Amino acid sequence: MQEPIISVSGLRGVVGKSLTPEVALRYAAAFSAETPAGPFVITRDGRPSGAMLAEAVHVGLAAVGRSTIDAGVAATPTTGVLIRHHRAAGGIQISASHNPAEYNGMKLFDAGGRVIPAASGQQVLDRYRSGEVDWEGHGRLAAFEECSDSLSAHLEAVLATVDVERICAQSYKVVLDSNHGAGSLLGRRLLEALGCEVTVLGGQPDGQFEHPPEPTAENLAGVRSQIRRFGADVGFCQDPDADRLAVIDASGRYLGEEYTLAMCVDHVLRQKDSGFGVQGSGGRASGAARRAIVTNCATSRMSADLAARYGAAFFRSAVGEANVVDAMLAHDALFGGEGNGGPIDPRVGLVRDSFVGMAQLLDAMAARGLPIARLADELPRYRIEKTKITLAPEKVAAGLDALERHFLGQGARADRLDGLRLDWPDRWLLVRPSNTEPIVRAIAEAESETEAKRLCAEAAEVLDSSQ
Repeated sequence: MQEPIISVSGLRGVVGKSLTPEVALRYAAAFSAETPAGPFVITRDGRPSGAMLAEAVHVGLAAVGRSTIDAGVAATPTTGVLIRHHRAAGGIQISASHNPAEYNGMKLFDAGGRVIPAASGQQVLDRYRSGEVDWEGHGRLAAFEECSDSLSAHLEAVLATVDVERICAQSYKVVLDSNHGAGSLLGRRLLEALGCEVTVLGGQPDGQFEHPPEPTAENLAGVRSQIRRFGADVGFCQDPDADRLAVIDASGRYLGEEYTLAMCVDHVLRQKDSGFGVQGSGGRASGAARRAIVTNCATSRMSADLAARYGAAFFRSAVGEANVVDAMLAHDALFGGEGNGGPIDPRVGLVRDSFVGMAQLLDAMAARGLPIARLADELPRYRIEKTKITLAPEKVAAGLDALERHFLGQGARADRLDGLRLDWPDRWLLVRPSNTEPIVRAIAEAESETEAKRLCAEAAEVLDSSQ
């Protein structure tokens, strides 16, 4: 049997091949052994294999003496909210995010309702690979209970961050593409609570995707035409576990995922009452919080430009939600996220959250009386190019050294936070190795598409000559 793809925050694999009930059971047991006492919240997205894997997780945790709370189908950010709401020791979301239908996975959360940090994840991984499980005897086996309301706590937390009355007065027409993932359940309730006329596409959370699940421009071509057909003011498109959000304007133009975070950052920084921070997980900090924004180092520089415009501090983290959250906690951040459409609002939780994105963008439209297209067009304009370059793992270190030497001669500033990032005043290049393939990923952003592509091509040439 193949081993699933495992990171410090979870795993994913092909169901029946690299991901089986036994793998799920043993991975959950390993997580339990590295977690303080208390129940676990278990959720899943709509994939057909999710119910089977959830049963395996419940059984595995019961067999090591840990009680569980079954919240059924729920979005990944909802899992974080439920963990805090139930004062649980942690949680497991069963989802493969935007991977194809044959995949599923497990994402691990700590008691703060965030994806577990790298050090904790490594301990879980080491224990899982050791094969050691401390099974309990018959008198110490645990049971599970069902969560009677998995949506209200998250809904209330999101609504508390926006001017509900102001948004309701606009009666926006919204198309929500949940693509048969978990996002439709809370998505519909949220948008209706904000006074929107809602059309939901793929509203049954059964995992029967109507288009490939990653919310890219190519995959959303059919949805874009639906926005125009329904005469919607805006289209919101979620991935299967609803932690990412892509946006389409009234004309059917794909604004994309990078703009989701940047438009949210712009709106948050415009608000006068910005005195909130992380303080634990969700909830206001006492006193005035530092006005800091955090994104990962592969995210568009739009957010950095906006932070500078409004006089806010800006920090970059390594790629990965857990790394962004670590930096947000370290800098008591006002807002953060990743350019894959994942805004993180500490007032709601420390998880990427498509519902936060929808609420903040509708609030921005209502506050300024502008369509979503205008909000996007006001932002700094850049072009991003993303490529893959074949490179054996043992040659990565020498290749990055060669890139640094080459581009330092062109006035770049180098950073080894995650792979190699090279910055100029008007462009940047990030080259970082894959954890699962013999490649490096090159991402470049510049003021023109031509320049962004040139940077990636030049990086490929340097790496080829370094081998």
